[in-house]
Parts: sequence; C-alpha cells; structure tokens
Amino acid sequence: MGATKTTHFTDKQNQIATMLKALAHPARVAIVEYLMKVEGCICGDIVNELPLAQPTVSQHLKELKNAGLIKGNVEGNAICYCIDEQAITELHDYFTVISNHFETKKNQCC
Repeated sequence: MGATKTTHFTDKQNQIATMLKALAHPARVAIVEYLMKVEGCICGDIVNELPLAQPTVSQHLKELKNAGLIKGNVEGNAICYCIDEQAITELHDYFTVISNHFETKKNQCC
C-alpha cells in the first residue's frame, strides 16, 4: 500500500510533518508572515494582501488551521485568524534540536 504509514511514526513526528507540509506553499508562508506582521487577530483583510481569490485564501487558511499553525475564532460573520504561538514554539524547538546537533558535530560530516 502507501509508503507513508503514519502509524509507524510518533505523534510528535506526525505533528511536525503536518505543520511543515502546511507551510510548504508560498501562499501559506505569506499568510503566516502577514499574521506575524499585524501581531494580532485579523478578520478578512488577508484576501487584500495576497494575489489570490477569496476561496483560494480560505482554503489556505483552512490548511494552516487544520495543521494547528493558526487559530480561528468566529466573530459575527467573519472568522478572525491569528498565529498559534504554541505551534510555532514547537517548530522552533524542533529546529533548535537539529541545529544544536550539527553545531556539536561541526566538520564531522561528508
């Protein structure tokens, strides 16, 4: 069957992979960068920041939310989005471990 049997990996490995997969699109990276720039929850203005149609932006927001990278709260007729700081911290910690590993192994690789 498939080569990516997620049951063979830890919950943490699956979580990191899901977040990285969600970030593997330039529009989603742009959305995260915009949300960081406004430093708070934003409702609806995201569409004006990207050269994409509203349904496309909504789909990208959904992917980021499903991956746990952003949070969305319903306020009236709009959904307001903001960065999930805990998820970003988890990614930071993951890459810090990798970086620290290579820092201690300087020049010991091919």
